[in-house]
Amino acid sequence: MQKNFINGQWVAAASGQTLPVHDPSTGEVFDEIARSVTEDVNHAVAAARATLSGAWGKMTATERGRILSRMSALILARAEELAQLEARDTGKPLSQARADIQVAARYCEFYGGAADKVHGQHIPYMNDFHVVVLREPYGVTAHILPWNYPAQMFGRSVVPALAMGNAAVLKPSEDACLTPLAFAAIAKEAGLPDGALNIVTGLGEEAGAALSAHPDINLITFTGSPEVGTLVQKAAADSLIKCVLELGGKSPQVVFEDADLDRAVQFVIRAITQNGGQTCSAGSRLLVQQSIYDRFIAMVAERFAQTAAGTPAMDRECGPLINRAQKERVEGFIRRAKDSGIQVLAQGKVADGVPDGGYYVAPTLFGPVPRDHQLACSEVFGPVLSAMPFTDEEDAVRLANATEFGLLAGIWTRDGGRQTRMAKKMQCGQVYLNCYGAGGGVELPFGGYKKSGHGREKGFLALEEFCIVKTVVQYHGE
Repeated sequence: MQKNFINGQWVAAASGQTLPVHDPSTGEVFDEIARSVTEDVNHAVAAARATLSGAWGKMTATERGRILSRMSALILARAEELAQLEARDTGKPLSQARADIQVAARYCEFYGGAADKVHGQHIPYMNDFHVVVLREPYGVTAHILPWNYPAQMFGRSVVPALAMGNAAVLKPSEDACLTPLAFAAIAKEAGLPDGALNIVTGLGEEAGAALSAHPDINLITFTGSPEVGTLVQKAAADSLIKCVLELGGKSPQVVFEDADLDRAVQFVIRAITQNGGQTCSAGSRLLVQQSIYDRFIAMVAERFAQTAAGTPAMDRECGPLINRAQKERVEGFIRRAKDSGIQVLAQGKVADGVPDGGYYVAPTLFGPVPRDHQLACSEVFGPVLSAMPFTDEEDAVRLANATEFGLLAGIWTRDGGRQTRMAKKMQCGQVYLNCYGAGGGVELPFGGYKKSGHGREKGFLALEEFCIVKTVVQYHGE
C-alpha cells in the first residue's frame, strides 16, 4: 500500500481509507493509495511552510541545484524500474514510458543547472539612488497533476518550483501517481530537506479541492480539463493567489500542397496515437489542402490501418486508455460520429492477446468531418483523428483557429514566407514548422491561448512563473 509523503515521512491518510489502483491493461487492482482529506492537506501545507524558515529556506540556490542534479542521476540509475512502474500505472507502451522517465530526469538536470542562474536586475535611476530587482520564491506552491504523464508532469511542474526555492505540495491524479511517489523517495535520498516536497494522494473533489482552496498556499499549478481548471481558479481567487493552468487542446496539423508528404505522414500518425491520444498537445485535427486531400488522406489511412492498441509489453502505437470511464467516453465520440454519418476512413485494431478487462480502443480516422461537428471542436482525449479539407491559406488560418483551445499547431509547407505568416497567425502557445513535438521539449516554453489556459511551463520562463519580483530602492545621497 502506498502512503502519503509528508515532512519526509511516509504516513497513512488521517481517515485510514485507501483507494484502489487499477492496471489499465487488465482492469485489475494491483495496489492501493491513501485517500487523503483536508486534515492530510493541512499537515502537508504546514510542513512546507515550516521548512521555508528552516533547512530548505536557508539553502543557497547552488545547493538546491545540486540536489536536483543528484535526483536526475538517481532517476537515470533506476530508469528501467521506474519505466516499468509508469507503464503499469498508466498503461502506456514501454518505449513511451522509458522516454518519459528520461524526460523527467532531464527536467531535474535542466533546472538543477538553472537554479543559481536566475538573476536579479540593477536599474539605473537617479544618481543618489541605488535600485535593484530581486527574484524570490513565492513560498508554498500547490501542484495538481493529471494522469496522462505523471513522471513528466512531476518534472515539469514540481521541479522548477523547487529550483526557485519554493516548498511544494503535490496532489497527483488518483488514476496514476506511483512514479511521483517513487520520485519523493529519490528526492529524500538526494538530500532534499524534509517538508520541501510533500505528496498527498486521493480524489480530486476531496484532496484536490482542499489543496486548491487552502488559505496558506501562495501559488497553484493545475493541468487538466477546462471545467476543473475553472473550479481551481475560482477556489484560488478566494485567497487571491496566482494560478498557472494548462487545460487541454484541439491542435491542428495543417498540410499544404507543397509539403513533404512522406515526412508529414509519420508525424501525423504519431501525434494522435502517442499515449493513446491522451495528450493535451495531441494533433487531433488534420487539415489538408483540397488539391492534395484525397492523395494525402489515402497515405494517412494506409498507415493508420496498421496501428494497434496493445499492452505496454507489446509496445504498439497505443496502450489502453487510463480507465473504464475514459474508454466509454472515447467510444461515445466514435459512436456519435458514426451515427451522424461521418465516414471512417481507416481504423487500427486492438492487438490479439490483450487481456479482456483492459481499456483498449482502436485508433480511428474520420473524414471529412464537418467544421461544426463535435468531433471537430471538442477534445476527445483518445486515438481519434478528424480530417478536414481547406482551400487556401486564409481558409487554413480560419479553420485552424476555429476552436476554444489554443495549445499547439503543426504547419507543413516548404514555403518559408508561408511558414512565417502561418506561425504569426496561429492562436496557440507553440507552433511547429515541418515537425511536431520535441521529445519532451524541456527547454521550450509551453502553455496555451484561450481555454487552453494561461501561464507558461518549461524552459527558463517556468522559473519566472515560480518567483515573485521585489524592487528595492535605496537612497544613498550624493
